[in-house]
Amino acid sequence: MGYLFSLRVKMIKQLQLNLSPAAAADESAIKKLSATTATIDLASISSVRIIKRSVDARNRNIKINLTVEVITGDEPVTTIDPFKPVDVRAKKEILIIGSGPAGLFAALRLIELGLRPIVIERGRDVSSRKKDIANISREHRVDPDSNYCFGEGGAGTYSDGKLYTRSKKRGDNSRVLELLCLHGANENILYEAHPHLGTDKLPGIISQIRKSITDAGGLVLFEKRVTDLIIEGRSVKGVVTSGNEKFEASHVILATGHSARDIYEICLKRGVDMESKAFAMGVRVEHPQDLIDTIQYHGNKRGDLLPAASYNLVKQVDGRGVYSFCMCPGGFIVPSATSQEEVVMNGMSPSGRNSPYANSGIVVEIKGEDLMKYSSAGPLAGIEYQKELEREAWLNGGSTQAAPAQRLADFVAGIHSGSLPKVSYFPGIVSSSLDRWLPNEIGGRLREGFILFGQMMKGYLTNEAVILGVETRTSSPVRIPRDPERFQHISISGLYPCGEGAGYAGGIVSCAVDGIRAAEAIARELS
Repeated sequence: MGYLFSLRVKMIKQLQLNLSPAAAADESAIKKLSATTATIDLASISSVRIIKRSVDARNRNIKINLTVEVITGDEPVTTIDPFKPVDVRAKKEILIIGSGPAGLFAALRLIELGLRPIVIERGRDVSSRKKDIANISREHRVDPDSNYCFGEGGAGTYSDGKLYTRSKKRGDNSRVLELLCLHGANENILYEAHPHLGTDKLPGIISQIRKSITDAGGLVLFEKRVTDLIIEGRSVKGVVTSGNEKFEASHVILATGHSARDIYEICLKRGVDMESKAFAMGVRVEHPQDLIDTIQYHGNKRGDLLPAASYNLVKQVDGRGVYSFCMCPGGFIVPSATSQEEVVMNGMSPSGRNSPYANSGIVVEIKGEDLMKYSSAGPLAGIEYQKELEREAWLNGGSTQAAPAQRLADFVAGIHSGSLPKVSYFPGIVSSSLDRWLPNEIGGRLREGFILFGQMMKGYLTNEAVILGVETRTSSPVRIPRDPERFQHISISGLYPCGEGAGYAGGIVSCAVDGIRAAEAIARELS
C-alpha cells in the first residue's frame, strides 16, 4: 500500500530533519536542508516528500521533526493505491448493521472482494442528521435514533474525527488513511503524527464513501433500527428492523457502536454470549486554548506556524489509572446523550482547530468491584453503572441537556462555584458540586489526579478551567467474543461482531481496520 512511484525515479534513503516552525513551513528551506543532509547537489533534487511530521515542544526552542524522502531524476508519480470496486448488484448479499467507520469500511472492502453490502442504519443520513444534532442544543430534545452517536458515519462524524491509533497489530492503518484521502480527505493525514479530519470535513467524506458503495451496487438504508436478530439453531439468518421488516442473510456484520444498548439487550435475549470488559468514566475539562498553548509552548506565542497545543496526561491514583481521553485542542464540548433523561459529554474539533477552547475527557478506570451492585445485569453491569451516572448528571443539570459544571480548582478544594465562566458547550451549564455527587471511586481519584496533573503542567489546575459531567462513553463496557482467526462469534455462526460496540476497537482508524478484517474473514469463509 502507499504511494506508487515511477520505475525511472531514483530515491534517496529517508532523512530525519529537525527544523524551526518557520523553516518547516518553507518548501525551499526543507529542500535545501535535505540536500545538505543527504550531501547531494540541490539542483539534482526533483522532489522532497514528507513521510511524517510531528511537533517537538519538550523545550522552549520548539522544533518540527520531519521524515522525508528525497527524490532525484524524474518527477515521481504520487498515486495512492486506488479503490477497486466490483459491480456487486447480482452478488451475494452481506448485512452490515451500523454505518460507522467499522460498517462503512467493511462495505468498501466487501465490494472490492465481489460481495454486496446491505448497510442498515438506525439514524438518518449525514445531512439530515445535522438537524437532529442541532435540536439537542436548541430544544434539549434527543432523538434516540439520530444524534451525536447514531446516524450515518457514526459517532466520529460529529465528534472530532481524530485518526490517531496506537494499534499496529490488527491491520493496515495506512490503507484506511488512503481510502479517506480517495474520498476527499486532505493528504496531510498520511504523514501527520496525529492526523485529524475535523467535524466540518467529515460529512462530505462520509457522503462520498456512501456514493462509492451505492455506485458499485451496494445499498445503504437509513431509519431502520434493528429490533431483533433472526437466529435458527446456532446460526444467524438475518435481522428484523422497526416496522417488522425482515432482512435475510447468512452473514451479518454487527458494527453498531458502543452506545447501542438495545442491541446488547437483543443479543442477551437471543443467547449471544457477551462478557464485561474494562472501561473508564469521569468528566470533561475545558481550559482556554491560549492557556494550554502557553503551558505547552513554554510561554511562546503560537502564531500561525504551530498547531493548537494538546496534552496527554496519565497517573496512577489508588491503584487506578486516571488519564486524559479524546483531547480536543481548539474544540467544543458536545452533548452525546442517546436518550432523553441523561447527560453525556464528548469533545470535537473542526479541521482548523480554531475555537478559543481546549477540552479533554479526564477519566478513571472502572473495575469489577465497582460493578457489584449491578451484578443482576450480568454482562451489562457496566452499562447500568453508566446509566446511573448519566441520570445523575441529568438531574444535577436541571433535567435538561444543560450540564452540571464546576470550576476546576473549586472541585479539587470541595468548594461550590458561585459563578461559572463561558464555555463551549451549547446547551448550557448549571453550577453543581460534582465533588459531592460523583461516586468516590471516581470523584476522589479525579481530585487527586487533577492535583498531579497541575504539578506536571504548571497552570493547569486553575479556576479558569471548568469540569462538566459526565464523560461515560469512553469505550464499550461489553465485549461480544469472537474467534480470533475466523472473526465469527464464538457460538453463533455467521455473526461477525466488530468495531467499538463489539469491544475490539476504539476510534475511527482501528474500527475501520476491524471492519475491513471482518469483510475479509467473510470472503475467506465463502471461498
